[in-house]
Amino acid sequence: NCINNVKEPVIFPIHPRTLNNLSQHDLNGNISENLILTEPIGYIDFLALTSKAELILTDSGGIQEEATFAGVPCMTLRKNTERPSTVELGTNTLTPLDSEEIEEKVLQIEEGTYKPDASIPPLWDGHATERIAESESV
Repeated sequence: NCINNVKEPVIFPIHPRTLNNLSQHDLNGNISENLILTEPIGYIDFLALTSKAELILTDSGGIQEEATFAGVPCMTLRKNTERPSTVELGTNTLTPLDSEEIEEKVLQIEEGTYKPDASIPPLWDGHATERIAESESV
């Protein structure tokens, strides 16, 4: 329901099982015109989509990391995360599946007040392989 208030289109690469659940529960008619459903996309296309996003809503741990690395605001619709650095330092926030709270964070993003001190966690610099190789040779 909160998607109806969003100004920009929302792109949802939907898993076939989720699409099937929408059909089984006769929810296809309730999809906002702002919501663009696509088939699942490959990793490179996903990275391109992620890097251009204004906001990411997810329940995926990996996507929390990609969003933080790309500096894109991310709301993880779960109570906990196995990737706490994305919340503590990065652009991620654990958010309940509550339309009012989601809308509040979207407004913060639009106003530029959402996690102003967010950063990429230390050592997320693309040089892990080099550090591992150096430590192995010691």
